[in-house]
Amino acid sequence: MNEDTLNMEVRKYLKKVGVTSQREIEHAVAQAIESGKLNGSETLDVSMTLDIPSINLNYNIKGEIDLE
Repeated sequence: MNEDTLNMEVRKYLKKVGVTSQREIEHAVAQAIESGKLNGSETLDVSMTLDIPSINLNYNIKGEIDLE
């Protein structure tokens, strides 16, 4: 295993996850506010699961997103 390659590939993947996740969250929140489901001052519970079946990795990351 080349640790530099692994590090670079993990970083590329995490950048993709971060950018895509942010875009999807912002879009969903905007739609929810527009539809009246949210008023824009909530704190949203959030979780994301990291899953790599080939190495039996399944890790849940929980947090909160404050809208105001």
